[in-house]
Formats: sequence, C-alpha cells, structure tokens
Amino acid sequence: MVDQLSSTFAALADPTRRAILARLAKGEAAVTELAEPFAMSLPAVSKHLKVLEKAGLIVRGKSAQWRPCRLDAGPMKAVADWVGDYRQFWESSFDRMDTLLKDLQKGQSDD
Repeated sequence: MVDQLSSTFAALADPTRRAILARLAKGEAAVTELAEPFAMSLPAVSKHLKVLEKAGLIVRGKSAQWRPCRLDAGPMKAVADWVGDYRQFWESSFDRMDTLLKDLQKGQSDD
C-alpha cells in the first residue's frame, strides 16, 4: 500500500496535474473547463483527474449534469510539513555558505 505522502508527490510530479490544481485553487470547475488549456482529449484529462482524486487532492461533486471538481489541499499540507522538516538544514547550510563568502571577501580585501 502506498502512503499518502508518496501518492501526493506522485500526483504532483506531472505538470499537467499541477496546472489543474492551480486552476482549481481559483474555484471549482467542470472537466471541460479544466481541459480547455491543454492539447489533449477529455479522456486524457479525466485520467489526470482520477490520479488527483485518488491522491485526495481533488473532490468531484455531482450537481445534476454538472460534475464540478474542487481542490482539497489537505494532502499538500503534509508535503509542506515534510519539506519544512528540512528547512533547518537548508537555513544552516545557507548560513555557513554566507559566512564562507564573507570570509573570502574579507580575505580578498586584505590583499
């Protein structure tokens, strides 16, 4: 069984799916609206939507003939939290690099 974080990363790995999520961040939309900017068939867009739905990143509703899709950003919070765990590492690495660059610049000005 694939864990939620892996499913979310797999869904986010595709630029088409990221573009769909960006569109849904502005509000719910029908499949035909989501398909408009892409040079692909509706079934191909539907496959992307299934991946996003399986990862829990979108929810598809049912309103008469209209099946609106909407963003569910909950799984992305888990990604943000996971990435955030590495923030301290990045910040300390940047701090060390900043110190090194300042030392190098100081050494050059002493010449």
